[in-house]
Amino acid sequence: MTAISLSRVTDWAALGERWRELEARADCSFFQSWTWTGCLAEERFTDPVLLEATRDGRVVAMALFNRRRSRTGRQVLWLGESGAAALDAVFIEWNGVLAEAGTAPGLLADCLRAARFAPIGGRRPWRGRRVVLSGIDAATLGAAEAAGGRLWVRRCLGAPYVDVAGLRQAGRCYLDALSGNARYQLRRSDRSYAASGELSVRRAGSCGEALGFLDALAALHQASWIRRGRPGAFANPHLVRFHRALIERGLPRGEVALLRIAAGGPTIGYLYNFEFRGGVLAYQSGFDYAGAGKHQKPGLTCHHQAIRDAAARGIDSYDFLAGEDRYKRSLANAETLLHWAEIGAGWSVRRGIDRLRELIRTTAVGEGDDLRPGPP
Repeated sequence: MTAISLSRVTDWAALGERWRELEARADCSFFQSWTWTGCLAEERFTDPVLLEATRDGRVVAMALFNRRRSRTGRQVLWLGESGAAALDAVFIEWNGVLAEAGTAPGLLADCLRAARFAPIGGRRPWRGRRVVLSGIDAATLGAAEAAGGRLWVRRCLGAPYVDVAGLRQAGRCYLDALSGNARYQLRRSDRSYAASGELSVRRAGSCGEALGFLDALAALHQASWIRRGRPGAFANPHLVRFHRALIERGLPRGEVALLRIAAGGPTIGYLYNFEFRGGVLAYQSGFDYAGAGKHQKPGLTCHHQAIRDAAARGIDSYDFLAGEDRYKRSLANAETLLHWAEIGAGWSVRRGIDRLRELIRTTAVGEGDDLRPGPP
């Protein structure tokens, strides 16, 4: 028998230890790790609720929610998020219930059903809670469907990636897996930059150096957005605090990487990536567009050099994360889907308005834009 309970979080240090222990037994993403989940958790989760599934005295699944109330007073649980736009600008992806490897899909459905109906502190909701699931994969979406209740899928976004392991097994070169136009653009940009000096990738070796790279990345990133008349991701002070804290948590564990790509001396750009269990997640970037020549494409060249570096180190995948940007599809050779959904979301005028805004927002995204904190 598996017992599933919901409780308030009172001891973050103890939760971190238990989370890490299950994490070591789980097939999970970086966004489900305690490095990400526990970062500024006391600030992000104002009413934290822990779901825990145990079998024979062993924890087999955990999920951290933040509880909020809708305007009608109904309880809403946000998986891995706060439910506040400013705090959630860090944009979680590959979200889901942290579960022991080999867990049956039925248990995930049971966990999500419990999130809707199980009591918290002895009090059962008079009607089922809404459960918000952002950036989930197909397996978690299937569990949400099986959990019962009205399921509203707000949006689905492609997450393009480079299947480095597949190319390695097939004995194929990365460039050969791209379209003729993408190969041409990459080679021409790389040659143009290499005329000024050898292309190089420098990985920040300390937290101090990584934070310096982040500041330089942010300056380039903001300059690009300000030229378009938009504020840019790093205008959000919480996002800046979060990522400075995340670097200090993740860099010593080898889970966060700040890269500087240069041609001889001059910097082409910076990449802020996560590295977790054989995969690279290309999270954020800043490129020197102002200094780029006619045939120089700093984004393409920086990602190309990072992909080559990842392949040389035996990395299996290079994930561009969710977004409909043209550059992602040009550089990727595979894709999966991520979903933003709610369980127990009945129809309302407000939800209809939110859906219309979402459609407008998605339609307005152009080349080089990104639905995450800002565009690479």
